[in-house]
This record gives sequence, C-alpha cells and structure tokens, in this order.
Amino acid sequence: MRFVALVVIMLSIPVFMTLYRQNARYRRYMYFALGFMPFLIAGWNLDAAFISWAAWPGQTKGVIISLLDAMALGIILASRARVFTYPFVGIILAYLLSAALSIFFADNPQAAFFYVWQLGTVLLVFMAVATVCRNEAAPRLIIAGLVCGIALQAGVATSQKLSGVVQASGTLGHQNLLGMVTHFVLYPSLALLLASNKSKLPLLGVASALIVVASGASRATIGFAGIGVVLLIGLSMIRKPSARKTRAAIAGLLVLAIATPVALASLEQRFAISSAEGSSEERQAFERAAAMILADNPMGVGANQYVVVANTRGYSEEAGVIWNYASRSAKVHNAYLLVAAETGYLGLVCFMLFLFVPIFAALRFAWQNRGDPRGDLALGIGVAMFIVSLHCLYEWVLVTASVQYMIAINLGILGGLILQRKAEKRAAILERKKISESGRSGKIPAMSRKGRRSRRLGPKPASD
Repeated sequence: MRFVALVVIMLSIPVFMTLYRQNARYRRYMYFALGFMPFLIAGWNLDAAFISWAAWPGQTKGVIISLLDAMALGIILASRARVFTYPFVGIILAYLLSAALSIFFADNPQAAFFYVWQLGTVLLVFMAVATVCRNEAAPRLIIAGLVCGIALQAGVATSQKLSGVVQASGTLGHQNLLGMVTHFVLYPSLALLLASNKSKLPLLGVASALIVVASGASRATIGFAGIGVVLLIGLSMIRKPSARKTRAAIAGLLVLAIATPVALASLEQRFAISSAEGSSEERQAFERAAAMILADNPMGVGANQYVVVANTRGYSEEAGVIWNYASRSAKVHNAYLLVAAETGYLGLVCFMLFLFVPIFAALRFAWQNRGDPRGDLALGIGVAMFIVSLHCLYEWVLVTASVQYMIAINLGILGGLILQRKAEKRAAILERKKISESGRSGKIPAMSRKGRRSRRLGPKPASD
C-alpha cells in the first residue's frame, strides 16, 4: 500500500503542473489547497514514505513526501520562476545546511538525513507559496484555506471536549502541536479583520482559533494567544489608527474576555488530573539534559537524535528525568535547546535567523506600506512569528513537519507580498523613465490603455 501511495503522489506532480499552466480557475483551487492541506495530511494520510522508521523516537520518522510537496513541486516546475532569488531562501537554506552538517556528528546519520529531507520539503512549499503570491489574489485565497483548516480543527476539538477529552488535539494528534499551528492562522486573520469588513472569513478564522486555544488547555498556548492578540491590536492601531479598527479591537477584546473563562475551566480540569508542579519539574530535567549534551558536543549530536542520545549516553539519567516510557521518549520542551543539542551552536544561530529575520522583514514592510492592506497582513504574519519564537521557549514541536509547513506558508505569503511591491516599484521607475525621456525629446506620448488603468486602479496584479 505504501508503494501505491508513493506512485499516486509522484504521478500527481505532472497533473498539478498541467492544472497550474492551463486553467486559471484551477489555479485558484490550488491556492486554497496550499493553505488547507496541512490540516489534512496527518488525519487523511496524504503522505507516503520512501523509507519509514515508524518506531524511531525522533521528530522525523523517514523520507516522507506528501501531496502538498507534490503540488508545490508542480507549481515551481510549471512557473519556471527564479525561486532561489526569493526573500528568505537564504535563511532557510542556511538552517537546512546546518542540519546537513550535523549528519557527520550523528550516531545514526540516516536518521539525521530524515530531518534534512523534511527541511527540503519546507523550502519547496515556501518557494511554491511565494511564487503564487506574486499574484495579488493568491494570499487571500491561501488565508481562506488556512481559515477553513482551523475551522475544521475547531469542530473536531469541540466534539472531543463534548466527549470528555480534557485536552483536545483536533486531527493533529497532540494539543501542543495544534496550539502552535493555531498561531499561524489567528494573527493573520485578526490583522485582516482589523483592516477590512469586506470578508467574513477572517472573523471565522479568529473565532475558530480561539475555540482551539481554549479547548487545548495548554498554558503556553493560552497565555501567548492572549499576548499576541493584544500586541497585534496595539501595533495595528499605532501603524494606522481608524474608527473601524477601534470597533474591531473592542469586539476582539470582548471575545477574548469571553473565551478566557472557558480556557481557565479547561486548565482547572486538566490540573485536577495532573500536577502543574510535576510538569514544571520534568521540563527542568529535560533542559538540564539538553544543556549537558550541548556542553559536551558544541557541534551537536545530529539532527533527529536527541531522545536516543539522551538515553544511551546517560544524560537523561544524570539530569533526573523520570524513568518511564513517556518521559524517556520525550524531547526537551524548548525548541532552542533541542536544536542546539542536535545541530550545535551553528544550527542554533541559523534556527534563530530562520525565526527572527522574517519578524523584522514583516514589520518593515508593514510600516513602509501604511496605506496598503497588504501591510496589515504582513503585520499579522510578523506577530505570528514573534509569538511562535516566544512559544518555542516552552515547546519543541516547531521541528515537526506540521508546524514547519505553516511557517513555510506564512513566509511564502510574506515573500510574495515583498515581490509584489518590488515589481510595482520597478514598473513605477520604468514609467517615470519613459516620461522623462519623452520630455527631453519634446514629445508627450498618449497614455496607453494599461497606463490609464494604472492611474485609475493602481498597479495590475502580477501574473503567475
């Protein structure tokens, strides 16, 4: 069955290429699918493995390709775009290469290669999203896919809560994973909601994300969601205040206030079963183990190796990690420490660039384009990356494919917005150059139909 799935996925690549090239309507469906599909891959088994190590305790369990990867590759091949010149390609490649270097320090090089392969698929999805987002309509369609995905998770999480589940995990398998993914939908949706009331989808995205946050009963997710909502509203008002934003902000804060008791009730139910103090002590033990690994191995022990190394070399024992399967098979609940232990100081620096460079790029784009709605979306993406960077202090799940796909999509949208703006600036420079040359020659050319449109409606959206 695995090989049948591989054949189907590989054969879908030329199908996606054909659809992307020949039919504008199908391209719109593909834009939507880029945002929606990450929520379906795990639950619907939309992937297959060339090599599968299902029992491996690391974050990546084989050389895996998903239908989303196939779609991304089809888009890139069909567009023939110069994808390696896109924004953020350098930082993604740097992190990928640091993980590749760690293969040489790994006890099990093949398992380390699994994670490098995963980062390669992340780069692929980023390039595809950035390519389609050169088109002005694509970002909103991708956001629509993300919103529908989180709405699906909200429905599943609500059903799980009503069935007696204390910490709802949706279809992603774990509440912490679902909580981290939610950041990438909540803040872009809220940013669009603050900017305009033309579409109801952002409202659905915000409401669904808050339902997921409250249902997961994760302390970090609930706390950072509240911080992020307040931060985004404040930055949006500073960037470009308006009566519309004031009303939306008041409504958003009211919704947050209503959701808070639900979240607190979920936390109370959770801690009635398990002790928060015990959980904190266990996290500290994991952090001690990771710090000892890094101290002994400045270049890391190899990507995807933490659990095996922590146990076989005695770090978990020395750090005081509890002797049971759940604890000894778990990773340190801090993505920075996990990345540092596995890929060394070099990997940690590249990982931090991977997270922090887009934050500054998003804020710069938002403030340089205060009158442009695209700036609002960029601000939402920047806040999402900032909150995720804080959340990584308490969770390791950013190294999983599900979360990294969401990073790729958000960075792809931001990269596409930057490419749109650059194309518009180039067009404006060429237009001014033509006018200047015509003035020197004493001739004033008649304005073309394209020129009349740009004066009236602004720049034409870039084609795919």
